[in-house]
Amino acid sequence: MKKIAFFDFDGTITTKDTMLEIIKFQKGITKFYIGFLINSLFLIGLKFKLISNQQAKERMLSYFFKGIDHYSFQEACDRFAIEVLPSIVRAGAVREINKLKSSGFKVVVVSASADNWIKKWCDDAGIGLIASQLKIVNERLSGKLSGKNCNGEEKAIRIRSAFNLSQYAEIFVYGDSCGDKQMMALATKVFYKPFRK
Repeated sequence: MKKIAFFDFDGTITTKDTMLEIIKFQKGITKFYIGFLINSLFLIGLKFKLISNQQAKERMLSYFFKGIDHYSFQEACDRFAIEVLPSIVRAGAVREINKLKSSGFKVVVVSASADNWIKKWCDDAGIGLIASQLKIVNERLSGKLSGKNCNGEEKAIRIRSAFNLSQYAEIFVYGDSCGDKQMMALATKVFYKPFRK
């Protein structure tokens, strides 16, 4: 029987939210804080569950990135994966991923963040990726997601769609928030906030 491990990315593998970091990287700190001030009512609405995670995410994506050429955006995302991600990835998570791979586990990141700024890191680490995807219209970012935000129940739906879990004797899940709860329900063994020490 096969073995598989699913990792949340933001907060579990990394020390910071990568969507916030990619905005800082591409737009600069000043524009980042101005944008959050302008959109503060939406963020308050998210905190009090008046709007969904997807609505809040699309609001921020639209504000910062709508209309940007997809290829130049992706190029900047790849640079982010090389220049920034290594500094915010938890060393313990990298050690665990390498240990699992050497033990015969297939390792897959399952993230609410867009695949644009995670995929290169996952490819370089030799691991799979299931993530939110940005909607592209006429080669430009629309500011919307293509399909649902890969969070909560959507994480479990995407996993079951990609893998026949009955074929796996061991299913390890690593997460750090309520957005990982449904994914954790699929596990034979759960690791919650395992790399915070």
